[in-house]
Amino acid sequence: MKVTVHDSIADIPASDWNSLAGNAYPFLRHEFLNLAEQTGCVAPEQGWTPRHLTLREHGKLRAAMPLYEKNHSWGEFVFDWAWANAYEQAGLSYYPKLVSAAPFTPAPCRKLMIADAGDAAGAQALIDAALELARDSGFSSLHIQFPTEDEVPLLEAAGLLIRKDCQFHWHNRDYNNFDEFLATFTAAKRKKAKRDRRRAVENGIRFRRVKGNEMSDDDWSLVHALISRTFMRRGSLPYYSRDFFKSISRQLPANILVILAEKDDEPVAAAVFFESEQVLYGRYWGSDRHYDALHFETCYYQGIDYCIDTDKQLFEPGTQGEHKISRGFSPVTTWSAHWLAHPEFSDAIGKYLDEEARHVDRYMQAVDSRSPYKNRE
Repeated sequence: MKVTVHDSIADIPASDWNSLAGNAYPFLRHEFLNLAEQTGCVAPEQGWTPRHLTLREHGKLRAAMPLYEKNHSWGEFVFDWAWANAYEQAGLSYYPKLVSAAPFTPAPCRKLMIADAGDAAGAQALIDAALELARDSGFSSLHIQFPTEDEVPLLEAAGLLIRKDCQFHWHNRDYNNFDEFLATFTAAKRKKAKRDRRRAVENGIRFRRVKGNEMSDDDWSLVHALISRTFMRRGSLPYYSRDFFKSISRQLPANILVILAEKDDEPVAAAVFFESEQVLYGRYWGSDRHYDALHFETCYYQGIDYCIDTDKQLFEPGTQGEHKISRGFSPVTTWSAHWLAHPEFSDAIGKYLDEEARHVDRYMQAVDSRSPYKNRE
């Protein structure tokens, strides 16, 4: 079996990579990762240096892993800033580190990409190769961000520390329409949701769904300007550029959805989603100014409407946000896995993660008690 470290996803044939990535996760597709690199959004200058792994046996791709050398922790959504600060205080270097992730995408997805779903040996060889690269290159650590739940036991068995967190997801219970979904709420919560939705109408705002292949370059310029304006209000810039969005909508048109909020036929807000056959992924949002409840309508209710209309089973709107609970989203567990070269720090962080997991369990129970559903699952 031959292990290769690639400094660009372009070095790996797209057909080979996509044969492992499949169609379930658009942001693992070769097209997505390649455009992220080609447009400079993922590049050494941005703190993301590709170190993708492939394992070939008799020339055939057996396993692969998206992997990056990082010199910061931005864009991962698994927060280890305190770990980096502790290293610095001890006179040690936390960066660079190795990170397996879909860049800027906090969605659980497969990181141990193997040709045969039952190939535990191939998955183990992939983990071993990542750990060997981390050790031989002198990285402080290896981090597997948002693996799927079935990958967690393999990572834990390989000696990685497992970190528990939660997100809020919406599940389709075979609803025929939005009113049928709201009928599962208590009366008070249903009234609140309906009031949320009325505010957009009262402001004269209407909504339009636009698929990737229907978005012109001018459309993307406008949408990206809205997203940029919202990011800048928070003191940052969007991770992905206008050129990235223009190109990805051409290369993966069936996986891109934009919800446009329009007033007097002019876009005033937009939400960008990725989608697979079964799942809708909320990713980016922007508006020209604040409108009461417009974020909830554009990013959540419109997404739920779309899932019901297209028979999608799951809606993942992104990280954090307890406000999602009252809109019908439920807490679900997410995971990450971590290996640290320094034994004392590894031991200390392992103890911290045990306590943190108990806190996450208590938190999930607390927020679930505020569920709007009449009969909580």
